[in-house]
Amino acid sequence: MRREYTCIICPIGCDMTAEIEDNEMVSLVGNNCAKGRVYVQQELTNPIRTIATSVLVKGGELPLASVRLNKPVPKASLFKVMAEAKKVILLAPVRIGQVALQNVAGTGADLVVTKHVDTIH
Repeated sequence: MRREYTCIICPIGCDMTAEIEDNEMVSLVGNNCAKGRVYVQQELTNPIRTIATSVLVKGGELPLASVRLNKPVPKASLFKVMAEAKKVILLAPVRIGQVALQNVAGTGADLVVTKHVDTIH
């Protein structure tokens, strides 16, 4: 079976075509580097993703703070992760590196703040 992939490992975003038999990659064309092959293999065995989003901030000079996961999580858990992130409300001030939520959806990944939000003056 032939499958199309767009690599998300680097900014190039190679469009690749993989020949798959019994859930194993037989051939791959279109990748500009070895990372493409690694990406397709990961997609076949255990697809993972990272998430960047924002959470509410009470009492802040901005209403939201950007956050991201500190490590990739299984693709199947993305909706659960986003549902938990949507419930987070932080109190200003918020600092880069602050953990907004630990072990999101039982994935072992933490939601980490990536933007300072100071208190309203």
